[in-house]
Parts: sequence; structure tokens; C-alpha cells
Amino acid sequence: MKRFVSLFIFSLLFNSLFAQFPGASHIIDSITKNSNFNGTIIIKKKSGIVYQKSFGLANFPFKVPNTITTKYKIASVTKLFTSVLTMQLAEEGKIDVTKHIIDYLPDYTGEGGNKITIRQLLNHTSGMPNIDTVKSIESALKNGIPVYQHPFTTDELLTRYCSDKPVNEPGKVFDYNNADYIVLGKIIERIYHKTYDQVLTEKILKPLHMNNSGLLYQQNIITGLADTYFIRDDLGKLVPDLPVYMENWYAAGAMYSDANDLLLFSNALFGHKLLKQASLNEMFAPGLDEYGYGVWVYKDYTINKKNYTIVKRPGRIMGAQSMLFHILEEDATMLILSNTGTTSLDDLAAKIATKII
Repeated sequence: MKRFVSLFIFSLLFNSLFAQFPGASHIIDSITKNSNFNGTIIIKKKSGIVYQKSFGLANFPFKVPNTITTKYKIASVTKLFTSVLTMQLAEEGKIDVTKHIIDYLPDYTGEGGNKITIRQLLNHTSGMPNIDTVKSIESALKNGIPVYQHPFTTDELLTRYCSDKPVNEPGKVFDYNNADYIVLGKIIERIYHKTYDQVLTEKILKPLHMNNSGLLYQQNIITGLADTYFIRDDLGKLVPDLPVYMENWYAAGAMYSDANDLLLFSNALFGHKLLKQASLNEMFAPGLDEYGYGVWVYKDYTINKKNYTIVKRPGRIMGAQSMLFHILEEDATMLILSNTGTTSLDDLAAKIATKII
């Protein structure tokens, strides 16, 4: 009886929220259908959740549907968690973002150790060589993906791929590079004397009760985790992702989560429960390529002929796609999680934004 009453109350609340956002279901369902979307969408405005729905399959061979509780690989949304952990250390006086790698990793062997600052790691202007050298599916199929198809430890990732001589003067060129956030992950570990996984859990996941989130490891089976598929253009169809060690993305992209957990994180971040406003101002100050610390920030993003500030964190690893799209002035958040490469989440988010504002 208690369960029935709870479900009844939830139904009333859910219907009330939809009443504040007329036509939400029909409008967004139409957009997702036309976009061939497979995954989960959740939208929150000031009034609360105004839309949540899942589409398609979490596992194609067994036809397991995606649901609101499906867990997804969230790829580079992980970087936002890493930047938050870094700024928490800055608030505690344990990191100065103007200091250099060598100040926190004294045994770092890279030539950029005394040249590259923490800020330059955060905003991808370190000048380090980019470790993601595979630029096409043809190359990946022929030569593999070297960084991610061998079981490296995080120390090995640091020394093998994140310690080469800078190819650009630090601070001068934006280059989106997973190496920057691998170095940040190792700095976080060194300061706390704990693994990145432990710090992430203690500082963010556990306090926010994000019980359906964590780091992916090849040896672990995650209950309810969606399988991922990408489009082989040469075959003209979806195929399973290439075999990789997801943990090698580490602090740059190794997390999994579900839509409700990510909403808890977003609410806490923009609600000043993880960082102070001064830290958020610093994180959300767009630099080169309109990139802040772990996010893109668009100050004059036009929606329905009016300009807004958008904080945007997309992620993609083969078929795994994710999007955190926050409209500051409206306190509105859109979270899109997908396990196929069939849809551009940038385009999908932009289309939905015109309907919710």
C-alpha cells in the first residue's frame, strides 16, 4: 500500500511538472525521433524535472531497453568532475593554479614540468603533445588505438604519454588533450595520498549520494551498464565498440553514471554545494576556444533571439556519448546520455534548447 501511495504521489508531481512545460513530451519525442536518438534525456528547470525519458536499446542482441536507471559511459564529462576536484583543492589552499606541474609532482620527468601550470592543464593550453593520435575509424581499424588497448597503470600513462617535450608554448594554443587531465588526476592522487577513484568517491559521489556512478575498469561488471555501439561507415551499420581498457581514460574520461546521478551532480555544482561562486566564476571564464576549466562556456549563445550563457560539457568515446548543457540565466539543465553514435548530441541539445526556453 505504501508503495502504491508513493507511486500515486510521484505521478501527481510528474504530471504537475509537465503542466508547467506544455507539450514537452510531444515536442521532444518528435525531435529525438527525427534525430534517431538512442539513450536517456532528463531536463530540469527551476520548478524541477520537466522531462525524463529513455529511448531505444541498452543491449541490441538481447533487445534490452534503455530506462531512466540505465547507466552509461559518460566519457569526457569525467573532466568536469576532475576540474571540480582540482578547484576544491584550490579553495583549501592545497593547489595554486598558477604553479607548475613540478610543484606537485616533483618526480615528473617531462620537460614541461617547470613550464606548464595547473591552469594550463585545466584549460587545455599546456602545449603537450596530443596523445589521441588516431583521427579516423579507418586508422583505428588498421592500427588499433595504442593508448587504450593495452592495460597501462596510471603511472605508465603519465610517463609514456604525458611527459614528452611540449610542442607549443604553454598558454598560447588550445589543444583538446586527454593528457592534461591524466596529469591532473595524478596531481590529485599525490596531494590526497589516495587513488583518484577514492578521492572522487569521498569528495563528490558519496556526499551527493551518487550511488550509480563510478570509474570503469575492464575487470568489473557494472549492473545495468549500457553496451556501446558506433557506426561503421564502410559497412553502413552499427557495430559494437572496439575493445579498449576504459580505465586508461582515467581522470579524462573513465566514468559511468546515470541521468539522475548526473542531475544530482549538476544541481550541486550550480547550487554552490561543491564550489564557491568565486571558483565557479573562474571555472566558467571562457578562454581560448571558449573553454574554461573542463567545460566550454558560451557567453552570447542565442536561443529564440535572446542571448544566454551556456555551460556545456560534451563527451564521446566511440558509441558512448554524453552531454551536460546548462543555461545559467534560466537555471535550466539538460542531460543527454547515449550508447550509440547515431546522433549528434550538440545538434540535439541545440534543438531541444529552443523548445524549453
